[in-house]
Formats: sequence, C-alpha cells, structure tokens
Amino acid sequence: MNDASDPIPLPTLGLALRRLPAPLPVWHGRVDRAQWTGAAQAVAASGGRLVSMWGIDRRAAGGDVAACAAFAVLEGLVWLELALDAADASFPDLAGSFACAGRMQRAMADLSGLRAEGVDDARPWLDHGLWSAPPLQHGAAPAGAPAGTLPADYPFVRVDGDGVHEIAVGPVHAGIIEPGHFRFSVVGEKVLRLEQHLGYTHKGIERRFTELAPLDGARLAGRVSGDSTVAYAWAYCMALESAWRCPVPPRAQWLRALLLERERVANHLGDLGALGNDAGLGFGLAQFSRLREDWQRLSADAFGHRLMMDVVVPGGTAVDATRATLDRLRLQCDAVERELRTLRVAYDEHAGLQDRFLGAGCVAPALAAQLGLTGMAGRASAQAFDLRCDHAWAPYDAFAVAMATQRNGDVAARVALRFDETVEALRLIRALCGGLPPGAVRAGLVPAPEAARGIGWVEGWRGEILVALETGADGGTVRCHCHDPSWQNWPVLEHAVIGNIVPDFPLINKSFNLSYSGHDL
Repeated sequence: MNDASDPIPLPTLGLALRRLPAPLPVWHGRVDRAQWTGAAQAVAASGGRLVSMWGIDRRAAGGDVAACAAFAVLEGLVWLELALDAADASFPDLAGSFACAGRMQRAMADLSGLRAEGVDDARPWLDHGLWSAPPLQHGAAPAGAPAGTLPADYPFVRVDGDGVHEIAVGPVHAGIIEPGHFRFSVVGEKVLRLEQHLGYTHKGIERRFTELAPLDGARLAGRVSGDSTVAYAWAYCMALESAWRCPVPPRAQWLRALLLERERVANHLGDLGALGNDAGLGFGLAQFSRLREDWQRLSADAFGHRLMMDVVVPGGTAVDATRATLDRLRLQCDAVERELRTLRVAYDEHAGLQDRFLGAGCVAPALAAQLGLTGMAGRASAQAFDLRCDHAWAPYDAFAVAMATQRNGDVAARVALRFDETVEALRLIRALCGGLPPGAVRAGLVPAPEAARGIGWVEGWRGEILVALETGADGGTVRCHCHDPSWQNWPVLEHAVIGNIVPDFPLINKSFNLSYSGHDL
C-alpha cells in the first residue's frame, strides 16, 4: 500500500498511524478490537466526529475482510481498519459513542454482510427484503426479487395512547422529490414521533465502482447526488490523485474551487426560494428561482452544463475559463449580491414569514452535538465545522474563509445561514476569478504500481463529502465508498419535528434539504 513509511503518533487517539499522501491531513491505521472501541471513545471525548463507516471485502484478491471508520479529529481525518473473521464478520458497535453510527452499521450489514455486535436496532436499512445477497460481499451474485414482489413490511416503532394516531407519508410524494417514507405518530396536529424509512433510490453505485476503471469513476461519483456533482467528483478525484500520487496543476485547483462555490450558491438560492414558498411567500420563490435560473444558465455557458457535471476530472478539469468568461462570472456575483441583500430585508421584515420560521424545527446545540448534526444544518446549531476553515486545502488556504454560524438551530437560523454562506461564496468566487493562476488545467495520471488507497474530503454545500478509494495492484478498483452528510442529518430531522405541528413538516424538511440519492447509493 502507498502509506508513508513511518507511523506518526496522534495524541487524540493515542495511536501511531501512517499519513496518506493527500491535500488534507489524513492518517490510516489497522487496529484490533480494543483499539477500535477505544479510538471511537477517545474521538467522542475530544469533541471529534464520526464521518463515515463502511466495509471492505478483499477476498477476490486474496485479502481480508475489514470494517472501516473515518473520524474527524483535531489533527485531521483518521481512517481506521479492523480486520474481521470472514466466517463471523462482526465488529464492536460504535453507536454507544456516536449515535449516527446506527444507520451506517445497518447499511454495512445490508451491503457487505458485516454486522455490529449487540446493537439495539438490527433492522435492514437499504435492503427492503428484496435482495438475494449483500451486493458487496465476495462471491455474491445478487439478484432482485421477481417482478411484482412486494417489499417486506418494515417494523415501525408504534406509539400508543389516548388520541394517538399515525399519518403515513410517501414513499411517493406529491412533488418531484425522490421517494422516502415518513411515519408520523401524532395527537391532533402535534407530532409525538417521526420515523423514516429510506433506501428506495438504491442504485448499486458502490458495486458499480468496482466494475469501472478508476479513471472512469469520476463520472459515476458525479452522479451520486446531482445537486452535489462538483463536490462528489472533486472528492473522488482527490482520492484517486492521492492514491496514485498525481499533482494537480494550481489553475485546476482554483477552477475546482470556483465550480464548488458556484454549486453552493445555486443550491442556497434554490432553497431560499423554496423555504419562502413553503411559508406562504410565493414572491420569494419567484425571485430566487429567477436568480438561480440565471446562475445556472451562465454555468452552462461557461462550463458546458447547468450543474457543471463532468467538469471536474482526474488530474484537473475538463474545461478552462477565458478572461471574458471570468469577467462575466464576477459581474454576475455583484448583481446577485445586490438582489440578495434586498431580498434578505424582505424576508427578515415579513412578519408572516418570521412567524413560521422562528422556533420551527429547533435542534438545540447540545442535541446537535449529541446526534452528530453536521454541515450547513450543524452550523445553524452552533456546530462550527467547515473543512474550508478547519483544514483548508489548496486553493482555500489562500483565502480566509469566513465560517457562517448560528445558535438557535431553527428554520430561521438555517435560512439566515444560507444568506450568510451565499454572500461569502460570492466573495470567494470574485477572488478566484480575479486571481486564477496561469498554466495547465489537467495533468496525466499514471496508475500506482501496487495496491493503493486515497481519501477525498470536500466541504460541499450540504456538508462534508467523503470518498474512500482503494485500487489493486492490477490498477482496478477494489472498493470505492462515497458518503453524504445526509447520513448524519436524516436521523436528526426525526428529532427536529417533535413537538411541531404536521403542517410545518414540509418547511422543516426543506430547511434541512437532505439528499435521498446520496444516502441510498
């Protein structure tokens, strides 16, 4: 493997780990069962975060089976592996240290056949009772159930009591959102409990990666979640470039950041309009939809695609930007910021809007920390984590990115945070356009002569995107795991809606705007 030669002690974990070649500080190490549990406890005690969990089955190449976990700590990102007995394939439960581990471990059981020991909730998560075998398990030839077979009944938790009744919503919705089932237990209109059932958009992406050459994987990564295509493609390319030790030209690094910030602005503009509409202000939807449409049309003119899909490629970017294009992008930032500031006054001073926003879907900072709320939604609940600030990689290390935070943790806070982040993104885009270094926009990649691993870790608009990639000695893809921050935040939405009325759920749900596609893989 391509780890650095000498282990480095990490005080937070009390372990000596090897540093991976990556733009961000990333360490990797193999641990035993006691160290697996102890490391998780140490990370939690130090205020660190569980970023993701996944399984690797290397038996096709004569290797082992391992459970993996990625933790964000003060020093950077730590990737730990616990080798497992293939016949047993069980590992110590991490949900006692990190609540968000529960669903990730259920997904590991569905996808890889690796099971956490002694868990309270072992219900299948992505498998709706229709799979013949875990699709990522060695030797598995998974097949779907025959046409017309209905999914297995999901054992929802029941709430009993006088006046309690259930409202089932989805998985097919009245709008154009992707399918997900929500089971509300309510008294009158007050929500006592919400339980979700997702997995309806499972597409077999992680198995498909193993069937593609690594250089072709960026296109698939960019389709994990369409609203984060730049973030996923960059994270994948970062992982591959790190594994194969490929330097990326500075101009390409700056162009990638320019694309990422434009993606951030496009999504925030769309959400601000939708949130206004959900609270009864159609004017807000009309104005922000107009701004977002103009924004995406210029993206199409400048980069060939409204969502900037397939622009980030291994080694750099597929397109360059002329000086005339950069000037157009800067002028658009000026125009959008003027309108954004006017619309913010309209939102802040609209009594009806604020009546719906304030106090709705509140996640207090203490609860956010306990449940692992992350990304944009986390920052609205005083969870001050942003990779562009905490571990700034090129070109963000050339800018003092201002992290936007709020403390109230309600819909109003998440709206305010979107306004603040959009203004900062517009500033960054202007700086990137004005200082774009000369040179090439793409370098060639040469496959590593041995098995290699790499990590991509990018602050997307919704939160931190992670891609863990392992290539074999033959240059093929052994495993590629993609993680969306929605994994952490979907369970928190269940808590955010408690005590609110049912009609406020669409508003609260939109204020998080979590990904179905990026979660279901």
